[in-house]
Amino acid sequence: MVIDVPLVRQLIAEQFPAWAELPVLPVPTSGWDNRTFRLGDSMLVRLPSGEAYADAVGREQLWLPRLAPLLPLPIPEPLAEGAPGAGYPWCWSVYRWLDGEVASRQDVADLSRFAINLADFLLALQRIPATDGPGGRFRGGSLDRCQPQVAAAMEALTRTGDVDGEVVRAIWAAAVAAPLEAEPVWFHGDVAAGNLLTRNGVLSAVIDFGGLAVGDPACDMTIAWTFLDAASRDAFRARLGVSEALWNRGRGWALWKALIVEAGMIETNVIETASSRYALDQLIDDHRARAA
Repeated sequence: MVIDVPLVRQLIAEQFPAWAELPVLPVPTSGWDNRTFRLGDSMLVRLPSGEAYADAVGREQLWLPRLAPLLPLPIPEPLAEGAPGAGYPWCWSVYRWLDGEVASRQDVADLSRFAINLADFLLALQRIPATDGPGGRFRGGSLDRCQPQVAAAMEALTRTGDVDGEVVRAIWAAAVAAPLEAEPVWFHGDVAAGNLLTRNGVLSAVIDFGGLAVGDPACDMTIAWTFLDAASRDAFRARLGVSEALWNRGRGWALWKALIVEAGMIETNVIETASSRYALDQLIDDHRARAA
């Protein structure tokens, strides 16, 4: 399905006529799960790109207003929920625009301080009572379900010499063997550079809560290898105070995503594609340093 400016303009005109005269522009880097457009100066429109991502609309509409007052950084603020229309089959959202730049290592002023601020955000999220929260569709559960994809990706990449098979197998084995030892908590589900905004080199907002759920927060640790370096990774872990088991499961989630992206098993956005090789290098270097 083509999700473009004319479609967004038609949906806005039909469902929110008060905003019909506002300009609609695609954002420079849109996500894979959603297509994002700027609406005027102060709003954005997000439309799921496929049926698999459509249920995130209702989840964000319900939970983000409840979680926002309890978190130390801004998160998306839903302003309206759109209905299917103009040939588009799913619900969609209008949010308040959050100023900031997508996080990059080159622009972050102090990577360790960035890591600590992010850890504080995740700790605050995990402390929010989770009794009535939704369960995760995929992340937040056992890594066992990733085994077939990981095995296929490892075989493809070790055959071509793109990864050290012995090391990645050891990382994965430690991850799947790590026990779940804590009660379920809130997790973001996709803590990646593309979902972190900065202003003046400082972490300023966390966006894209389509994977928001209650479960094992290990999947939120992946940023330690997809974005941070060794020193900031140590600062991140120390601030979080996580167990060895949870940290190992986090390695597993980071390895799973990096392997399947590197092996070309999924399509994703340019930011995640660029981070996959970095993550593999960080995971392998990290493993070798711990084994030394």
